[in-house]
Amino acid sequence: MKKISEFIWPLIGLAAVVVSGYFLYQELKTTSLSAIWAAVLAIPPHRILLAALSTLVAYAALAWYDRIALLHLGVRHISLVFVSLCSFTTYALSHNIGASVFSGALVRYRAYTAKGLTAAQVAVLVALCSFTFFLGTVLLGGFTLVYDPHLLARLQDKLPAILTNPGTAVVVGIGMLTFVALYVAGSLLHLPPINLRKFKLEYPRPGIMLRQLAAAPLELLGAAGIIYFALPDTVNPSFIPVLAIFLASFSVALASHAPGGLGVFEIVFLTAMNIAETDETRKNAVIAALLVFRVFYFWIPALISVIVVIAFERSRLAAAIGSAAHGPKATAVPEPPVVAPGLDAHELERELKEKAI
Repeated sequence: MKKISEFIWPLIGLAAVVVSGYFLYQELKTTSLSAIWAAVLAIPPHRILLAALSTLVAYAALAWYDRIALLHLGVRHISLVFVSLCSFTTYALSHNIGASVFSGALVRYRAYTAKGLTAAQVAVLVALCSFTFFLGTVLLGGFTLVYDPHLLARLQDKLPAILTNPGTAVVVGIGMLTFVALYVAGSLLHLPPINLRKFKLEYPRPGIMLRQLAAAPLELLGAAGIIYFALPDTVNPSFIPVLAIFLASFSVALASHAPGGLGVFEIVFLTAMNIAETDETRKNAVIAALLVFRVFYFWIPALISVIVVIAFERSRLAAAIGSAAHGPKATAVPEPPVVAPGLDAHELERELKEKAI
């Protein structure tokens, strides 16, 4: 029997799309499609190229997430090409579908079990990748708030004054950086895990932790760079504000459970850019940059990933037919350390076994 949460979250995502779509319509109802297209065409080719390179950096870092998790598991027999394709397909689909923890888990389950991993190992891999992303968001979010405490002032008419106060920004930023520092210390000192209700913070080995601190910010910097390079100089507030706005918009979009954060990401980003309602030229430039981001980070990878999935399933079917004729070939995989920071790996393992059938 399905849990109630399996029905609630899709409904919440649908509601988020509807509500954000309404606000986005109110924001864009005076904007013409031709003006937006003109703003897209006005982006210099070299900046489009830089945005494309930023996309490659982001997805390369996401592939590093999987590689780090496999090193944590002690799995070294899977090729970098396979890991990269699996990671790319996972994130390309989950970014567009939404509910990335479980949609991404199922894609990985299909791919990595074909390489001999167990459901428990895939569950640990998913948990570690999810926490790596969370760690990068906290690290960069804390840095941007401490570096420029006035960033939240962009929302001073949208949020209570206490939340947009520079002093509050500094306190929140220091708190976020402190969390990262404690995680680093826990890993270096081999501290026992921390249990907070369903959240279990399990410290990985220092080598894994250091790789996480490098990979997660790199992915987010690459993703934010797509928008940064697509924005014209007349609108671009510099990279740090763009990064901060991106982190806030992407986090809200993920929390909304809307498929691909559709509408939610755009309305938050547009609001935080703080452009006057009458300044259509600047607004069109921001919308054009967001459209470039959608195309590079969401839509093109999704199309490629569908091709990869079809090719993989065909090859797996052929392998299954071959193994039936010649007998199965066992793959030696080490026993997994079924521990991972953040998510409950055992809960994920149960979900994978239930949904993969």
